[in-house]
Amino acid sequence: MKLPFIEAGEIVTTHGVRGEMKVLTWLDSPEDLCDFDRCRIEGKEYRIESCRVQKTCNLLKVSGIDTMEAAQAMRGKIVELFREDMAEGVIFAAELLGMEVYAQGVLLGKIEDVLDYPGNQVYVVRGEHEYLIPAVKAFVLSTDLEANRMEVTVIEGMRSDEN
Repeated sequence: MKLPFIEAGEIVTTHGVRGEMKVLTWLDSPEDLCDFDRCRIEGKEYRIESCRVQKTCNLLKVSGIDTMEAAQAMRGKIVELFREDMAEGVIFAAELLGMEVYAQGVLLGKIEDVLDYPGNQVYVVRGEHEYLIPAVKAFVLSTDLEANRMEVTVIEGMRSDEN
């Protein structure tokens, strides 16, 4: 299901005295957050004034948050990005949860989890059986967020209760 907002990270602390916030980014890389002009925090839209990478985090400055005290009040809050600001074709793990998965027209189940491994992600699909499907082109034939449907190819060994 296509989500209107994507969680990008959590504000973990402040930086300096002018309202900059340190964000622990949940995106593929911290640099990705710097590509956006706006964000949302607790349902309120903010214009991003500056964003820079510091190690594995971002230092984020948004409009209206101009003091260390105001930034401190944001600590622990989630930074969300607007889905409409993202490139077409980009799919996030949160959008896959609950998606129906089919193999040759037969419903296998729904995606219940997305596991991150060094080589690729793996979709945990549960229905009558549990399947672990690598998120690679060889096995994932199509993904339709609007229809909430994924087509896959299943091979021996993907079903977790197989011998």
